[in-house]
Amino acid sequence: MKMTFRWYGEGNDAITLRQIRQIPGCSGLMGVLDQYAAGEVWPLEVIQAYVEQVHQAGLEVEVIESVNVHEDIKLGLPSREQYIENYIQTIRNLAQCGVRVIVYNFMPVLDWLRTDLARVIPEDGSNSLYFDEQELLGMTPLQIVQRTAAGSNGFSLPGWEPARLAELEQVLQQYQSVTADDLRENYRYFLSRIIPVCEQVGIRMACHPDDPAWPIFGLPRIAHSKEDFDKIIGLVDSPSNTICLCTGSLGSNPDNDIPAIIRHFGGKQRIGCLHVRNVKHLGYHKFRESSHLSSDGSLDLFEIMRAIWESCPDTYIRPDHGRMIWDEQGRPGYGLYDRALGIAYLNGLWEALEKQGTRA
Repeated sequence: MKMTFRWYGEGNDAITLRQIRQIPGCSGLMGVLDQYAAGEVWPLEVIQAYVEQVHQAGLEVEVIESVNVHEDIKLGLPSREQYIENYIQTIRNLAQCGVRVIVYNFMPVLDWLRTDLARVIPEDGSNSLYFDEQELLGMTPLQIVQRTAAGSNGFSLPGWEPARLAELEQVLQQYQSVTADDLRENYRYFLSRIIPVCEQVGIRMACHPDDPAWPIFGLPRIAHSKEDFDKIIGLVDSPSNTICLCTGSLGSNPDNDIPAIIRHFGGKQRIGCLHVRNVKHLGYHKFRESSHLSSDGSLDLFEIMRAIWESCPDTYIRPDHGRMIWDEQGRPGYGLYDRALGIAYLNGLWEALEKQGTRA
């Protein structure tokens, strides 16, 4: 297992590589270059400079996140051909720089969604990302985007880049006639084009689940259950077609048995990496993000880590969204302190698992 940390790059993150290097047990990053819009090629020289900077800080960068898929690919438009070619070139460029896993998603239009980016937790006064479907009633998608941008503390948010959402209403109209089966077929086409290249260059694509784990605004969403991901890995049967198993995204739906899902796909060697975090269920389609500690949320992190240890122990892991604690100001969900605590907790669970017994 390699424990990693998400970092957005110099000038785009309040956290420094020096600080990350001081987190015990953190071997490297799940990096991102979110200055590039979906469909653009990530230039080789820019990736090289980013990777070199990380290496000079004494960290690895073998996983890259948020290589966004252009909406024309998801919609199956004729223009998808050029965007797929651009995506393939980005894959080749990342592989040339030592990247082994690319995290992406196939969510239409809206990436992760919350109704509050800093909901105060009454028990301790910290704040965290929060979702309540009732708060969406009467709001348009554009109003949600504006509200999210207003709560971002001036940082760009992955999946909510202004260029990506500039034509939101037009794109939403295009999806009105797209069914889940249509989206899945467009996904199959995309994978059929990129996976052979991934096999050639040693890259594993890791699909991130829908977040939250149910349909939003009537859009087709096809990646929020064990059954969904069985279909996804079956679209193109290849070791390069894998899952980024996000415990918090899938765990937002109490019907998802996260340890069982990990064992299912870990046993198939189809987990490319994991985002491990906890959520607190507060009602129907209502939750907030908590500390990683099992007792603070609704997920059993010990059982989750045991499932990883038993079925896919050689994977990459990072703590996911953390609370804002100790008066820290930063990108919502991506502060330093609570995620560093999350690493310490997850590493402690891992050490206990390593010392208590043998794998089946």
